[in-house]
Amino acid sequence: TTHSPDSNSCHWLKVRPRVARPFSVVVAIDFGTTSSGYAFSFTEDPETIHMMRRWEGGDPGVANQKSPTCLLLTPDLRFHSFGFAARDSYHDLDPEEARHWLYFDKFKMKIHSTSDLTMETELESVSGRRVRAIEVFAHALRFFREHVLKEVKDQSSSVLEGNEVRWVITVPAVWRQPAKQFMREAAYLAGLVTPDSPDQLLIALEPEAASLYCRKLHLHQVIDLSQRPIINGLDVEGSHPFDSSFRQAREQLRRARHSRTFLVESGTGELWSEMQTGDRYIVADCGGGTVDLTVHQIEQPQGTLKELYKASGGPYGAVGVDLAFEAMLCQIFGADFIESFKAKRPAAWVDLTIAFEARKRTAAPGRANSLNISLPFSFIDFYKRHRGQSVETALRKSNMNFIKWSSQGMLRLSAEAMNQLFQPTINNIIKHVENLMQKEEVKDVRFLFLVGGFAESPMLQRAAQNALGRNCRIIIPHDVGLTILKGAVLFGLDPTVVRVRRCPLTYGVGVLNRFVEGRHPRDKLLIKDGREWCTDILDRFVSVDQSVALGEVVRRSYTPARMGQRKIIINIYCSDTDDITYITDPGVRKCGAITLDLLESGAVAASAGDNDKGSAIERREIRTTMQFGDTEIKVTAVDVATGQLVRASIDFLSN
Repeated sequence: TTHSPDSNSCHWLKVRPRVARPFSVVVAIDFGTTSSGYAFSFTEDPETIHMMRRWEGGDPGVANQKSPTCLLLTPDLRFHSFGFAARDSYHDLDPEEARHWLYFDKFKMKIHSTSDLTMETELESVSGRRVRAIEVFAHALRFFREHVLKEVKDQSSSVLEGNEVRWVITVPAVWRQPAKQFMREAAYLAGLVTPDSPDQLLIALEPEAASLYCRKLHLHQVIDLSQRPIINGLDVEGSHPFDSSFRQAREQLRRARHSRTFLVESGTGELWSEMQTGDRYIVADCGGGTVDLTVHQIEQPQGTLKELYKASGGPYGAVGVDLAFEAMLCQIFGADFIESFKAKRPAAWVDLTIAFEARKRTAAPGRANSLNISLPFSFIDFYKRHRGQSVETALRKSNMNFIKWSSQGMLRLSAEAMNQLFQPTINNIIKHVENLMQKEEVKDVRFLFLVGGFAESPMLQRAAQNALGRNCRIIIPHDVGLTILKGAVLFGLDPTVVRVRRCPLTYGVGVLNRFVEGRHPRDKLLIKDGREWCTDILDRFVSVDQSVALGEVVRRSYTPARMGQRKIIINIYCSDTDDITYITDPGVRKCGAITLDLLESGAVAASAGDNDKGSAIERREIRTTMQFGDTEIKVTAVDVATGQLVRASIDFLSN
């Protein structure tokens, strides 16, 4: 029987919801500089977020659902372990053997700092051996993939097909396009998704994710720094960094930690009912590696978010404090000694950094007593053999009066010393927020959310309250280290919730325009077919800090330059400023390329037989559509004559 069109459309309606949500589970991976974790939610029960299992191992004194971002590879470059297991295994290796193993930690920073990132960029392990960065990231993601899928299967009654999982990976908002693409390529390599189904993987921006979670908060789930009694920058109770309500909250948090499921209240929390319609807020995501600032406005009644100013921030994460500690050791013991200790005793060096990190977490502004950091025996021994003098002597000679040596083999850092290690990084963060608050679009923002692992630090909390507390309310979610993870799950469940973003850069391509005497410089003149053209003019797609809504597109048409051309390659240029006319202007750089594949779509001119000079084929028009409103730049293309899709790709990595 033939169906009438009616019955067809009716059948289509029934299927529709399934099409809208083909994923049955959303998995978010928060891939951090110092620690990483995952969480997931089933689309049937989106209010419940399941947090990752407690990890094997773990540092005493660090109650954490996330695992340290460190990876251990065997001497023949095979995956050995990740997280606490990698740390412990590396520690247990024989020192001679350890030099041949590859241990990586804090490797995410390298992606941020490399200006010409490609698939070939290399990372150096602690012992100095190098390996391609993309392999290191893929190993880590593969490890998460296996863990997650095991756990999801345990929780779910039905059998999971690979294509039913939507993956979300978080990256800093200040990351440029190449770094985001790098993460995507690493996920393809790790087998999270295949390149043919790119929509199965979302790249989420860390502060955006945090913002989504913060809107769901209720007042009992946050600490409001402005509610704490502070006199002359000290709490009323003297040296206690927190008042008793904080201790109660902490106790609640400890109890909540044992249950790994979180209920997210639907709608937005009462914090927001305090914020009038359309109120704005800053999210400062203070992580291990970067500090990332995002300004959002809630749009009523639908509750979507609109970005008010382009993402800003920089490499001012908690790692800065570790680097300051390392610099201090170099000052005392000599940089050459520290370098050779790292190379010869890499595992002991890692132990020392872990010992410092654990003490760093306990640093608080009101502390009067010193912090002790135990030096590994091999450090003391190695120094004596190398320098012919004791560690104790070196400390005395260094004239660093706030670091003492204790007879138990410890470095004693006075409160003053710890302050000095924190200060540069904290000052950078505060300065960044202050600069942002002076921008026209951000002027009267009332709320500042501090999120990310570094936001747990009382040192940072105090400094923020002292410097910024007069202008706005500073709010810290209780489980502040997990805020991004939970927000990333919410983003995966509904990526359309951030409706308007701001462009971080001006993007465009170089084009020819008719040459205008007096307006265009002579050195740009090109004569072609008897016509005068001006070369290198920038055809702007979007401008820096321009608002771009989700789904908003930029369209351009391109025509193959000659018959039988197989590919059109269009170079993309970008710039931090918008006052540019030519792609040769200072500050403009080539950053990527669009490739239109004409062969596959049959858009290549047919055989010479119908090579009639006026044929439409020769001047075939390929209409290209670009989207800048998403977390990544996307491109599609269509052959206007046939209406067929043309394979279009955009690449920022092989530059």
